[in-house]
Amino acid sequence: MQLKIMPKKKRLSAGRVPLILFLCQMISALEVPLDPKLLEDLVQPPTITQQSPKDYIIDPRENIVIQCEAKGKPPPSFSWTRNGTHFDIDKDPLVTMKPGSGTLIINIMSEGKAETYEGVYQCTARNERGAAISNNIVVRPSRSPLWTKEKLEPITLRNGQSLVLPCRPPVGLPPPIIFWMDNSFQRLPQSERVSQGLNGDLYFSNVLPEDTREDYICYARFNHTQTIQQKQPISVKVISVDELNDTIAANLSDTEFYSAKSSRERPPTFLTPEGNASKKEELRGNVLSLECIAEGLPTPIIYWIKEDGILPINRTFYKNFKKTLQIIHVSEADSGNYQCIAKNALGAIHHTISVTVKAAPYWIMAPQNLVLSPGEDGTLICRANGKPKPRISWLTNGVPVEIAPDDPSRKIDGDTIIFSNVQESSSAVYQCNASNEYGYLLANAFINVLAEPPRILTPTNTLYQVIANRPALLDCAFFGSPLPTIEWFKGAKGSALHEDIYVLHENGTLEIPVAQKDSTGTYTCVARNKLGIAKNEVHLEIKDPTRIIKQPEYAVVQRGSTVSFECKVKHDHTLIPTVIWLKDNSELPSDERFTTDKDHLVIADVSDDDSGTYTCVANTTLDSVSASAVLSVVAPTPTPAPVYDVPNPPFDLELTNPLDKSVQLSWTPGDDNNSPITKFIIEYEDTMHEAGMWHHHTEVSGTQTTAQLKLSPYVNYSFRVMAENSIGRSLPSEASEQYLTKAAEPDKNPTAVEGLGSEPDNLVITWKPLNGFESNGPGLQYKVSWRQKDGDDEWTSVVVANVSKYIVSGTPTFVPYLIKVQALNDVGFAPEPAVVMGHSGEDLPMVAPGNVRVNVVNSTLAEVHWDAVPLKSIRGHLQGYRIYYWKAQSSSKRNRRHIEKKILTFQGSKTHGMLPGLEPFSHYTLNVRVVNGKGEGPASSDQVFNTPEGVPSAPSSLKIVNPTLDSLTLEWDPPSHPNGILTEYTLKYQPINSTHELGPLVDLKIPANKTRWTLKNLNFSTRYKFYFYAQTSAGSGSQITEEAVTTVDEAGILPPDVGAGKAMASRQVDIATQGWFIGLMCAVALLILILLIVCFIRRNKGGKYPVKEKEDARADPEIQPMKEDDGTFGEYSDAEDHKPLKKGSRTPSDRTVKKEDSDDSLVDYGEGVNGQFNEDGSFIGQYSGKKEKEPAEGNESSEAPSPVNAMNSFV
Repeated sequence: MQLKIMPKKKRLSAGRVPLILFLCQMISALEVPLDPKLLEDLVQPPTITQQSPKDYIIDPRENIVIQCEAKGKPPPSFSWTRNGTHFDIDKDPLVTMKPGSGTLIINIMSEGKAETYEGVYQCTARNERGAAISNNIVVRPSRSPLWTKEKLEPITLRNGQSLVLPCRPPVGLPPPIIFWMDNSFQRLPQSERVSQGLNGDLYFSNVLPEDTREDYICYARFNHTQTIQQKQPISVKVISVDELNDTIAANLSDTEFYSAKSSRERPPTFLTPEGNASKKEELRGNVLSLECIAEGLPTPIIYWIKEDGILPINRTFYKNFKKTLQIIHVSEADSGNYQCIAKNALGAIHHTISVTVKAAPYWIMAPQNLVLSPGEDGTLICRANGKPKPRISWLTNGVPVEIAPDDPSRKIDGDTIIFSNVQESSSAVYQCNASNEYGYLLANAFINVLAEPPRILTPTNTLYQVIANRPALLDCAFFGSPLPTIEWFKGAKGSALHEDIYVLHENGTLEIPVAQKDSTGTYTCVARNKLGIAKNEVHLEIKDPTRIIKQPEYAVVQRGSTVSFECKVKHDHTLIPTVIWLKDNSELPSDERFTTDKDHLVIADVSDDDSGTYTCVANTTLDSVSASAVLSVVAPTPTPAPVYDVPNPPFDLELTNPLDKSVQLSWTPGDDNNSPITKFIIEYEDTMHEAGMWHHHTEVSGTQTTAQLKLSPYVNYSFRVMAENSIGRSLPSEASEQYLTKAAEPDKNPTAVEGLGSEPDNLVITWKPLNGFESNGPGLQYKVSWRQKDGDDEWTSVVVANVSKYIVSGTPTFVPYLIKVQALNDVGFAPEPAVVMGHSGEDLPMVAPGNVRVNVVNSTLAEVHWDAVPLKSIRGHLQGYRIYYWKAQSSSKRNRRHIEKKILTFQGSKTHGMLPGLEPFSHYTLNVRVVNGKGEGPASSDQVFNTPEGVPSAPSSLKIVNPTLDSLTLEWDPPSHPNGILTEYTLKYQPINSTHELGPLVDLKIPANKTRWTLKNLNFSTRYKFYFYAQTSAGSGSQITEEAVTTVDEAGILPPDVGAGKAMASRQVDIATQGWFIGLMCAVALLILILLIVCFIRRNKGGKYPVKEKEDARADPEIQPMKEDDGTFGEYSDAEDHKPLKKGSRTPSDRTVKKEDSDDSLVDYGEGVNGQFNEDGSFIGQYSGKKEKEPAEGNESSEAPSPVNAMNSFV
């Protein structure tokens, strides 16, 4: 007899329930089995099994069928209400009730109208045990009304304007599906520019001439009645501006156009929705659809975001060219503000849609049927949620419980009905109604009080036959009230099954996951309750699997020859196999050339048509195996050379001599393919702990076909073998039968045991748990033990399972503990574990470092010393010491200013450290704290110290102002970082002659309170270089350099080399300070005129100053014009090589020199390429000046200082 398999339900591991397997009595629903004999005796309240939907839209052209089906014992009778009152179907000849059910059939096809039977219907199914009711079924006929007649005027508008074509379909039931087509019933193309809205209107972001047509038609399809209604065609004409002017000229007013907007490009505006914000409400579970359609030119693009959140990845979809955002299965979490953004090249706008998700009632726990025995207790629970929160109301047998007859066993507590000491009169059907403004839920649940002794419904002496190493399921269908407990026994006097290899299902089925030969026997199922006991015996036989130990092999034969395929089958001796052969998965050809016997298929006189795949199929009543080989037919050829390849896989694996920790494996080698096998590799799989994972076990010589394998306890082994030759390794063999070794105590303990506290008053013990292979048996647990290291306390222990951490609470702070973790299982304990040391949790240190001392090393470095904190007060692992220091006061200004504290940490137990990077001449404060793993301890008392003075930084700026014939005035800003008290400034300067040679250096000391100094008795028309720096008592600071030129004399002109610098050279003589010059002006006017003429002639004679011609021809980009603000000469720039002198002499127009611009050296002078002199002393190079407009308030000319200009200035 074949194995009978019952449907699987929840699996209960036998290792995790009490030793005797049983099914706990359930107070929840008990479904009465549909066994005919059982149903003849048991009564059961009605249960609604089928009903029409709550919102029932019918086709008015067909008969109305309102479904109501129910089951019960005795069979229930049916009645109906309509609009809250009794519906007497006997009085209406068009209404009949289907025999044996409550389904109504209303015959309106012969006469009558569907509208007559609109209303709210409810069905009641009743028998002696109670009454069940259906939902309120709202019956409405579908409607597909016609469009109202309307006159649609043609629409004329300009190219680029926006347009909305309204649809406004008639209100139907259910609502129609809208689409736009033309007269040819072709859908109108839609795009980012043209699209249909959710309301059915057709939106144009901007119109184009190709939008002109006379057949824009809106269609409404009513699916329920399979009808389509059509709106009147709409005519649209798009005209250009020229056509518009012609139209206006023909006496048409602008106001007669559909839209008066300009057709020029414009930023987006929303066509729908209106305004900046709107609201949307949707029900939980529905599809949330948000829409934004914008007009503009160019066509806007729509983007969507959710404010303060992200759109759900797997539930968000974009429709209608991203103009519609859809979120499916919407929930309360989807409430919030959604923003659509319309953007084109001219701008962007946004609209915020505030979404609120409400919820019709939905079940959290619907009430379930109860089958109880007299005197038992039970509960009916009805829990629902919604937004707003639904109201729960109870009915009994269709009547509100408030007005129903009293039941002393019943107590109602909100959403729960509690039954105590029920009797048969307590049987009834209860209805739970959960409702809010968005809908309702109605559930029927009966309480059926029965007193039934156990009954086993599985036929007695059922025989189950199972192939070895496969699951075996023994059925024990049962019923009883109270719910019976189930026990299984093996053998006539066996004890209740409690080994780990058994699994008991809730329906009473006993499962043996891996049936072995010793599983054969008689099994007894016992069902018990307080009213009696029932037994049933079934029988299990374990059969050997059918195997093909010699498979057909691939064959290549010549035409006309004979080929033979071998298929040798090994099977259980009690089973009779049948072997059939297939060709290409079909029956063999009906040809006498094909002959078969017990193990062979022979094909004689092979032809080309015989090529294909031949399959040997061995069937028994319990299993089936097959093997295939390919036959290739070729023309006669010489004998081919031998083919060398990896071996074929071994086969026919067999396990013998099973012991607790060993087994013998034997196998048959496969073909070596002309290369001798050198070794066999044996692998194993642990199907209990790591199914599908194969591990290396051992290797043996290629001459062996057996191996004695050492095994570990409590492992369900499968083995496979691979052969290896000089070519390579074969494929794995088929897996052997499974072998489960007996359980034993663990032979090792967990590793990586640690003890660290996470809080000041706990100890967290962690370890690396054993894997399933290392457990050696069921019920793996860990014995965790601990005690204080320095105390006399005994070990405290606790046994835990399925964890790798245990927290000991209430420990003293940072105390050393001895810890050990030992593995154990149901068989026994592992060896004594090693002891490791840990510490309970740390707390913040209690004491601050003392005797803090500061030794100032120099103006930027200090050394700090402190005394170590006692180890006991650290209350944790010492991490180091941390110094907080900050600059609290400036020693020069003596005013407080807050500066962020700096932190420096010294690791370990160091008691001194260096503070680098201090600011000179500053007042510092510091304190020291000890640090452990928990954090910082209290700070030491603040220590203050001062850093000595340092050398100052360079003056912030240096400017040369008011140059005269024999004087220059210097102005400067003090150093930004004086680093002490300034004692004086040092000014050094020296002249630079026309050959860039430096003159004698003059050293001048200037008081520290000065920011301006005038140098007198200087040479006229001479360049000077200045070196300027500040000093404190610590020494001299960095210098800043500058260059400047004194002005020319009354009749002279600037020497040629003056143009090479940026220094100011004023052409204006200070009349107030040069009185002698005024007196001599008239006396020597003629002499000056002659001198100017001579200079002019000498310059032109060298041929190097074609100023006016060059200026008119082109502007030299290397010549900078005079500055309008200060009247200085433009600078000369070397076009080939910018020398350091030129770099250093380039200054802003205000003569301010920054520090980084004054780093030239004396070596740089005199290195110009073009800055050379001829033998006659003329400057080799070109000079060019540009005229610029003089400021309105200026009185001096901005022309280049040519001789003509100089002469004109004295006229």
